[in-house]
Amino acid sequence: MPTKITDVVRESYGAVARSGLSSDQAGVKAVAQAFGYTAEELASIPAEANMGLSCGNPTASAHLRPGEVVLDLGSGGGLDVLLAAQKVGPTGLAIGIDMTPDMIHLARRNAERARDADGQPLNNIEFHLATMDRLPLADASVDCVISNCVINLAPDKPAVMREIARVLKPGGRLAVSDIALKKPMPAAIVNDVAAYVGCIAGALLIDDYRQQLHDAGFDPIEIVDTGSDLNAYAQVENQAGCCSPAMQSSQAAPGGLLIVESCCAPSSASQAPVSELHQAFAEVLKTHDINDFAASVRIFALKPRP
Repeated sequence: MPTKITDVVRESYGAVARSGLSSDQAGVKAVAQAFGYTAEELASIPAEANMGLSCGNPTASAHLRPGEVVLDLGSGGGLDVLLAAQKVGPTGLAIGIDMTPDMIHLARRNAERARDADGQPLNNIEFHLATMDRLPLADASVDCVISNCVINLAPDKPAVMREIARVLKPGGRLAVSDIALKKPMPAAIVNDVAAYVGCIAGALLIDDYRQQLHDAGFDPIEIVDTGSDLNAYAQVENQAGCCSPAMQSSQAAPGGLLIVESCCAPSSASQAPVSELHQAFAEVLKTHDINDFAASVRIFALKPRP
């Protein structure tokens, strides 16, 4: 199951990277602003770095300082890496990790176009093709780890927590925006691979999130429900959760179903027939308000000093 889920997630987000979604589209820009990005921040980076996939703005709460090394897990088109690079300055380093080749390609292209406040190229950026549970970084090499609506997609979350703790310096910090659960969800959502790709079915209960961070060695830990309306994603046409309408794939999903179009939305008559998977999830969204179960949360944690 984890391997199949990982393949589906990689293909789905690869489709987003190829889709052309950007801040130039009103709905995509509105999603980013609904979750905390300012118009000035979005204007300071290439429009293609934002694809409406966020559930928060970790760079706004990470308290990044000049000269720091910051790592973004699931960096996508480079949105948070580019903003972090501006904050840590030329003596710092902003590193992006993503497992999707199309996203890495897009992020590197955006980095080449990005400029600092003086109009100079941002030369303090790296992107690596890797998974969050096997980071290609040395022990104790990072000051701050950020992530934006991505850890919920990892099949082995305890391994991700351990890797974050490994690469952080003693006294280093975690500042993450993610989707977490306020209470258990109905089985119809939990068992839906489309809901998993849409950042919902793979989310942890808030108490479990805290426990897994504790088990990885973090202390103290703070998890804050931002109160953001997850229905903000609907401002991007046919989007539900952080799942984009561009997520089209012929990837075989668990159970033999086929994902043939947008991972969450029913198709129109002009599109490929909707799969049983999509029909089931569409019915779930009609009868359940995701806000009843899930929340956009800000997560802060420290790696203790010896």
